[in-house]
Amino acid sequence: MADIANKYSENKGGKFYVDNQCIDCDLCRETAPKNFMRNDDGGYSYVFKQAETPEEHAQCKEAQEGCPVEAIGDDGPQS
Repeated sequence: MADIANKYSENKGGKFYVDNQCIDCDLCRETAPKNFMRNDDGGYSYVFKQAETPEEHAQCKEAQEGCPVEAIGDDGPQS
């Protein structure tokens, strides 16, 4: 389960975030490409844009549910 205390600083403020458990598997970037981006230097994903539409929210939830290491959280502060 993702821990907000360990989220990457690049995450855009809001509900969704990625923490330091990320293994750079690319699932979230493939599932929700409008919301997740890769940090090439660190080799991990982060939320560069919070979900703004019902479709984006559904894709972020799908990415969260599919994350093999549960590195995606959705308990961040609401925007």
